[in-house]
Amino acid sequence: MTGLFLINVLLAVAWAFITGSFSAANLIFGFLLASFALWLVREQFGTMGYIRRARRVVSLLSLFLWELIKSSVRVAITVVSPTMNLKPAFFAFPLTVDRDFEITFLANLITLTPGTLSVDVSNDRKTLYIHCLDGSDIPGTRADIANGFEKKIMEAFR
Repeated sequence: MTGLFLINVLLAVAWAFITGSFSAANLIFGFLLASFALWLVREQFGTMGYIRRARRVVSLLSLFLWELIKSSVRVAITVVSPTMNLKPAFFAFPLTVDRDFEITFLANLITLTPGTLSVDVSNDRKTLYIHCLDGSDIPGTRADIANGFEKKIMEAFR
């Protein structure tokens, strides 16, 4: 996987050399063009897993952007609301991910989403402690994290 990513980057740089433009747009286009080329030869060089994983990472990033927009709107509405019905809460989230990278990535995605903050991980790395601005539906929030970020992380990196 790492070797294929390096090949993809090298092909993108080669594209930039050929076209004579090292702009960000041209490098991104070269990267996409190289990805397409690797997809065309996926059976001969075993790049099928690389392309599939890239799609899953893009899916994870798309989910994050969507959750970022939704939660930003929710927090903005809460902040400008005259009553500000806040029910902040701490809760324990049982982790399915077990690798350090996955736990760190999940904790960072949660922290980067407005209205939630990853506070700590248990010593046995089986529980993530989270603070949320609206703790009125803790089971729903747990389910959203498990079926959203955590599921997409496992799909993308396993």
